[in-house]
Amino acid sequence: MTELTAYLCPELMILVPVLYVLGVILKKSPLQDWLIPYILCGVGCALSFAYLAGQGASAPEDWMTLLFSAVTQGVLCTACSVYVKNLIKQGKEGRRE
Repeated sequence: MTELTAYLCPELMILVPVLYVLGVILKKSPLQDWLIPYILCGVGCALSFAYLAGQGASAPEDWMTLLFSAVTQGVLCTACSVYVKNLIKQGKEGRRE
């Protein structure tokens, strides 16, 4: 867990289960499966940006750092969410064999 928090803001870890649930909902929709990770990544980046922007940024150079941090955190949260989804899927399939 310490290694994960070295890269992912602890405050943004809540996005992992949020993105997981959103992914499950999108999986049941008529969307093609290959679109779901891209949608989750966009949502993760947007939510990360919203949270980090709420923490305050005033100067233009702060906004570039904020944008970089939001995209990085959004991608990491999405990657964790997709990883958890695959762990659950593989665990269920492994028990059937």
